[in-house]
Parts: sequence; C-alpha cells; structure tokens
Amino acid sequence: GNSFSADVAFFYNKEFRRNRKKSNMSYGVNISNIGNKISYDKGVQKDFIPTNLRIGAGYGTEIDRYNKIYYTIDFNKLLVPTLIEEEGDEETPTGGISDGRGNTNANMGVIEGMFRSFGDAPGGFQEELQEVTVSLGLEYWYNNQFIVRGGYFHESENKGDRKYMTLGAGLRMNVLSLDFSYIYTISRQSPLENTLRFTLGLDLDNFSKQKGRR
Repeated sequence: GNSFSADVAFFYNKEFRRNRKKSNMSYGVNISNIGNKISYDKGVQKDFIPTNLRIGAGYGTEIDRYNKIYYTIDFNKLLVPTLIEEEGDEETPTGGISDGRGNTNANMGVIEGMFRSFGDAPGGFQEELQEVTVSLGLEYWYNNQFIVRGGYFHESENKGDRKYMTLGAGLRMNVLSLDFSYIYTISRQSPLENTLRFTLGLDLDNFSKQKGRR
C-alpha cells in the first residue's frame, strides 16, 4: 500500500524570572500523519492512516544555582473515526465501514473523519475521554550536567490498558552526552517490559565551538 502524509506542529517557549529565579514555560501542539487513506486490496477497501493529535505543556524553574526541575504533561488522541463493520452484499462482498447514518469509510473524507473522531464513540463523551492517553514527566538537573528523570503513561483499560512507568538518568559533558531509560509496566505484560535503552549523543554545535578555540 502507498499513502502520503504530513505533520503540522506549533511550539511556544517563554523564559522569565520568578522570585529572582530563571524559569520557562512551553506549550506544543502536533498533528501527525495527516494524509490520504491507504488500501492493500487495489482500492476495494480504503482505510484511514493513524492521524494523531498530541497537546503538551512544560514548566521548568531553578531551585538554586546548581539545581533545576522540570514538569511536563501531554495528552494524545487518535484522530480516526470509530469503525463499525457492516455486512457486504454480492456487489461489495467485503462490506464497509458505517458512520451510523449509512455513510461508509469509502465516501468519508480524511478531514471529516478527523473531526468526527471527537464525537462518534458508541459510549458517548465518557468513551471519548477514554480514547485520550496521558503522559506525565518529571526531570531534575544538577549543575547542568547530571539528570534524573521519571515518567508515567496511562491508557484506559477499555482502549488498550497500557500503563507503565519510566525511569532514566543522563550525563552531559562538553561535547558528549549519555542517557539511559528503564520501562516498568503496571497493568499488563508488555514486550517493552523491563527494557533498558541507552543513547549516546554528540553536540555538534559545541564541538565546533571547542574546535574553534584551539
């Protein structure tokens, strides 16, 4: 199958002083995978690709000269309409997807489907809220070099029941950085349970500055 998609994003960050301490507030909105439907059977049935909405905010402030702390939260929702299977007939043996008013996914546009995803859950508004996942994050910095992180991800038990915590730490040097994270699942077994991830980074901008000073 082939499809084409694009992302739309907005990010705002403001630095300010509060109680004589440096602080910053940030907001972000991202809509990803906005694109045409995809088909794996030469166009007999076309399916929505996973268009996704993410809204987040973060706040960071100094505790003192050497210590900083950051808080983050984001909400995530799949912008795909609820799919209701219908039985097919001789002309369309594979059936279709109905929106409850006789309209199938074959004649529902992508933009229409994105807007419809906010109000088409069979269980009403309560089920719509269950389709939103929530992520929380906390990050502590010492002397702009050592970082400790923690996070929590929550998904409704009726929409996948993924619930897990993440723990991590990092070290920043002049040019290199090293980070690791650990995933601990809460609600059910997951292929990512007890996963350790390591990341080695290179700050090219700082590397150029260090090289220029020689």
